[in-house]
Amino acid sequence: MTEQNTTPTTDTNTQVTASPLRCLTGSIISGVMGYGSYSLMIAIATTFAQKPITSDNQLVIKITSAVRTLVVGIVALGSGVFTIVAIGLLALGIQLLFQSFTKEKTTND
Repeated sequence: MTEQNTTPTTDTNTQVTASPLRCLTGSIISGVMGYGSYSLMIAIATTFAQKPITSDNQLVIKITSAVRTLVVGIVALGSGVFTIVAIGLLALGIQLLFQSFTKEKTTND
């Protein structure tokens, strides 16, 4: 019981530099996740549309409508974030690719 939980500390401060290949790989992964999230959102919205709210109580109808809107909205937000990240990583990869070409030209001159 007197045993202490000690975790070994690591002092590795290695910085990974961005490369066009890493950016393209990340963009593809994020794009696939964005597309999957978009497909999930469409499936959820379709399921909600096919099953109407069956209640006479106005409070139940309002709460159900709010919950359905929140669920679809959160999934849509995730889809949008993944898509924006994919576009940003693709643009960064293209920028790094152009920078590597211009850097080679200036060093060769």
